[in-house]
Amino acid sequence: MERLWEEVRELSLGSSAEIERLEFPPTPLQFLRDFVSPNKPCIISNATLHWPAVSLWSQTDYLSQVLSDSNSNSDQAMVSVHLTPDGRADALVPHPGNASELCFASAHVERMPFPLALRLISSPSAGFVAYAQEQNDCFRTEYSRLAPDCEDHIPWASDALGCLPEAVNLWIGNHLSETSFHKDHYENLYAVVSGQKHFLLLPPPDFHRMYVRRYPAARYSYSQDTGKFSLELEKPPRHVPWCSIINPHVSSIGRDRQISEFPLYFNGPKPFQCTINPGEILYLYVLFFFLQMPKGVLNLSATSYSIFLKLYGNN
Repeated sequence: MERLWEEVRELSLGSSAEIERLEFPPTPLQFLRDFVSPNKPCIISNATLHWPAVSLWSQTDYLSQVLSDSNSNSDQAMVSVHLTPDGRADALVPHPGNASELCFASAHVERMPFPLALRLISSPSAGFVAYAQEQNDCFRTEYSRLAPDCEDHIPWASDALGCLPEAVNLWIGNHLSETSFHKDHYENLYAVVSGQKHFLLLPPPDFHRMYVRRYPAARYSYSQDTGKFSLELEKPPRHVPWCSIINPHVSSIGRDRQISEFPLYFNGPKPFQCTINPGEILYLYVLFFFLQMPKGVLNLSATSYSIFLKLYGNN
C-alpha cells in the first residue's frame, strides 16, 4: 500500500519531497503547462513585491487610516470578524450534547469597525480569538478601500486559467489563527502580504487517508455580557463532511491512540510542508487538502484568489 501511495504521488507531483519553488513569476504558458494542466502546486517567489501592500500593510496605522474616517463614524469600514475560543473556526470540536462525540463548529461572526477588529486580532487575551476570515469576495466589498494597493488580478495566472478571479478574500489573523484540514472545489492562489503562512498539503489521491466523515453542524455564540461562548447545533439539522484529523502533529502524549485511530494518515507518506513569505504566492489546484497555520504574532495573511472550478470548460 505504501508503495502504491509513493507511485501515485511521484506520478502527480514528482519525486521531490518539497513543493517546487519558482524564483520569479512564470509565463502563462509555463504556468499552464507545468502546473495547472498536471495539477501540480507551486510557490512563486518575487510575485507581488511590486504591490504597495507589501510595504504598507505591515503598518497597522496605515490600515486603520485607510479603512476608517476619524471625522465620521458613519464612514468607517465595517468588517466581519470571526470569534472562537481558540482560533479554530470551521473545525471539529466536542459535541455540545455528548462530549465523547464531535461536531463541526462555525465561528461567531460580528460586524465591527476595522480599527476595533484590528485591536481584537492583535490582542488575543480577551477570552476569545478574533480572525478576519470572511469569504464571499470580501476584499472587493468590505476592504475595497485597499484595492489600489494590489493588482486586481494576477496577469500570468488569469491568462493561463482563462478568466479573472471570481472571488478575492483578505484574511487577517494572529499566531492562534488556524484553518483545519479541508479541500476546496476551485483553484487557489495565496498571496502573503505580511507575516508568514505555514501549510501542510496532501494531494487528492490521499483522500482515503483523511477519514472524511459527516459531522453535525454547530455554531458558536458569544455573549458580551458574560464574556463566554455557547455552542449550539444548527436548526434545522445539517451534516458537514469534514476531515477527521484534528491534530496532525502527533506528540508523545496520545501518540498511540492517534495512530491507532487514523493509521492511514500517520503511517502513510508525510504531508508536504511549506512556508509562504511576503511577496510569494502559493498555487493550489482543485481538491488539494491543506491546513493553514500562521507564523508570527500578527499575520496579515493572505489575499486568496479563489477561482471556482465551474469556470473551466473541460474541468
